[in-house]
Amino acid sequence: MENPSERPEPSNDMHTLSIEGMTCASCVGRVERGLSALDAVSDVTVNLATETARFKTGSPDALDTAIDTLAKLGYPTRLAKVTMNVQSMTCASCVGRVDRALLAVDGVREVNVNLATETARVTYLDGVTTPAALLSAAKKAGYPATLSQETDTKDHVARKEAEASALARRVLIAAALTLPVFVMEMGGHLIPAFHHAIEMTIGRQTSWIIQFVLTTAVLLGPGRQFYRLGIPALFKGAPDMNSLVAVGTGAAYVYSVIATFLPTLIPADVRAVYFEAAAVIVVLILIGRWLEARAKGRTGAAISKLVGLQPRSARVLKGARMVETDIDSLEVGDRIVIRPGERIAVDGEVTEGTSRVDESMITGEPLAVVKSAGDAVTGGTINTTGSFTFRATRVGADTTLSQIIRMVEEAQGAKLPIQTLVDKITYWFVPAVMGVALLTVLIWLLVGPDPALTYALVAGVSVLIIACPCAMGLATPTSIMVGTGRAAEMGVLFRKGEALQTLGSVRTVAFDKTGTVTEGKPKLTDYLCADGFERDDVLALVASAETRSEHPLACAIIAGARDAGLAIKPVQEFKSVTGHGLRATIEGREILVGTQKLMTRENVDAGLLIETAQGWAQTGRSVIFAAIDGKIAATMAVVDPIKQGSREAIAALHALGINTAMITGDKRETAEAIAQQAGIDHVVAEVLPKGKVAALDDLRAQGPVAFVGDGINDAPALAHADVGVAIGTGTDVAIESADVVLISGQLAGVVNAVDMSRRTMANIKQNLGWAFGYNAALIPVAAGVLFPAFGILLSPVLAAGAMALSSVFVLTNALRLRRATPALADHAQGPAPSAL
Repeated sequence: MENPSERPEPSNDMHTLSIEGMTCASCVGRVERGLSALDAVSDVTVNLATETARFKTGSPDALDTAIDTLAKLGYPTRLAKVTMNVQSMTCASCVGRVDRALLAVDGVREVNVNLATETARVTYLDGVTTPAALLSAAKKAGYPATLSQETDTKDHVARKEAEASALARRVLIAAALTLPVFVMEMGGHLIPAFHHAIEMTIGRQTSWIIQFVLTTAVLLGPGRQFYRLGIPALFKGAPDMNSLVAVGTGAAYVYSVIATFLPTLIPADVRAVYFEAAAVIVVLILIGRWLEARAKGRTGAAISKLVGLQPRSARVLKGARMVETDIDSLEVGDRIVIRPGERIAVDGEVTEGTSRVDESMITGEPLAVVKSAGDAVTGGTINTTGSFTFRATRVGADTTLSQIIRMVEEAQGAKLPIQTLVDKITYWFVPAVMGVALLTVLIWLLVGPDPALTYALVAGVSVLIIACPCAMGLATPTSIMVGTGRAAEMGVLFRKGEALQTLGSVRTVAFDKTGTVTEGKPKLTDYLCADGFERDDVLALVASAETRSEHPLACAIIAGARDAGLAIKPVQEFKSVTGHGLRATIEGREILVGTQKLMTRENVDAGLLIETAQGWAQTGRSVIFAAIDGKIAATMAVVDPIKQGSREAIAALHALGINTAMITGDKRETAEAIAQQAGIDHVVAEVLPKGKVAALDDLRAQGPVAFVGDGINDAPALAHADVGVAIGTGTDVAIESADVVLISGQLAGVVNAVDMSRRTMANIKQNLGWAFGYNAALIPVAAGVLFPAFGILLSPVLAAGAMALSSVFVLTNALRLRRATPALADHAQGPAPSAL
């Protein structure tokens, strides 16, 4: 990804922006005045019907200034995203050229080109450009592209398998043609008797002609792609990996052709042919690309597994008939019949029947869950015993499984900050290699021993062939693909690529309490009424008020009232007091429910109830006060037990060298009791959502901080932390605010997320170390730096083999992440987790 400041200047000064948030003529006026006030903006026209703003800019920076101004006014420009399948990319230099070509299109804000998936994700200003313009820009740069459909990523493995099969055929053809060339030339060098046999039978000249014919067939057949792609790129002044191969093999081939057909142009003592070098280089590089294609296919295995969880059809009730319907044709409201052993097609709600459903792919819980009328079911989960009918509530891209797939795809296509340096280096790498090769030839011609021309040719070709920008380009994206895919199989979804790099370096992990460290399913355990109030009357009123609240403690009070057989009363008025409690009017009586702070703020004297409440809080209970008509009525205690496995997860984080903290709005006594049970180091209690953000800033003094939460009130902290980790069983708001999502809801997922982050980053560094180290070490060797001292000059054939193995090494190293095991198994899953 490149910064907006690095984008090329716009090619014209008239722009049309699609704008969000305009609802009336006043909005239009504000947008017009805001844009017209800018120095370099003129001819502003704002259209409410089309929700667009059209204007001229007089300087390269004016468009960015206008966009920032609109955002400050509260009318942000609408962004659109598109994914393109890009053809012909073979190395990191190609990635850079596609990146720059797309960034040059007016309105493009962000480009993320991935060599491993051969895709480009483009974020652009809606209304300024179109997908068609992006495809045209890619094609003009020499990289034809097509728009990715929903199933393109799903077909990644099959597409790479087909490519590998095609490459395998080309390898076989090339090898069959090359073998006679190799035997005739190298056999003669290695076995004197074989050399004499050729001289005495067909003769050297005939042998060279046969080699010429076979090598020409190799270069124009299986090796044609190197010249078809590499030569045009060279003439455009943007050489790539194909250019290096084309120039290297072409030089060996042309020299050999001259030696064969125009021998007088070359001195007799250096007259030789290198047909076998050109042919064998092509074979070895094709073998390398075949292995790359196979390995790239395996990097997308996680997506394939996810897609495999989706059934292709479902039985839909149409009146009294049951119709087999393709899953893509399902609509919200369809009634779908599920039989024993079938996968559930989409998300929905059971309407008839009872069964047990295996939801381990989502929750990690191995025991099947009973489902009956009114219960929610998730697409991709497996029905076990009974049969039931459910109503589809989310279909297509809105289902839980589709969202999970989309999260994994986005994470796999991410470009990490570490990639920025790689991009800068690889941009100049191929031109630099060609310069080194030319310098190598000149030095050998000037100061090399006889036959200097032969040495110069061998060294120059070796330099061109051994350089491997492919390994550099693949080092990061392949590790990301495999690492995030394996993490998804463990139930850890990295929604943002940056989190994959940052999470491994966090110094502190802070947790919300309710629903994160604890079960989030509290129970009413203690109750004490003030004088003059009856227990059942107060509990009925408090429970009735709590029916309007989404807080987990509210569920405990309502359940307690229902267990006591109390009726829920209608609520006339209701107001939530953020972070403190609620106020309601029921049967004409004013009800106040919440913390001790709320009572104090409303001038309600809790009296003798405070001492009892403090005792409860010290044992880990959450305390609630209730007042009726301005007088204290009762205090009650709710117990929310810590989750199974929370203590083990905290201990595992400590073993990784990470500090832990808990930030909660609950009373300090309660929070400290829970923290002590879980083994948490530091407690910040009795804070509002803004207080959680401030607490994170304090913790950040020790280094990067991750925050783990699940509720709506955790969203600000999740967004503010260096890495926000959402419990997948929590609210949609929390998940959307997070960088990482734990599907199972177990804290073991935090440990696994940190561990996979560290493993993936270590893998990336290994790949980059190999890719850069390989080139730094072997390019000088290929140039002949060892020849003066040791008489070693690398053969172009060996250079081709080393180059091919370099890319294969990087891919193979990345694929090791597929064998990564969870650092800590979810308690529910046991020793062999299989979420997803």
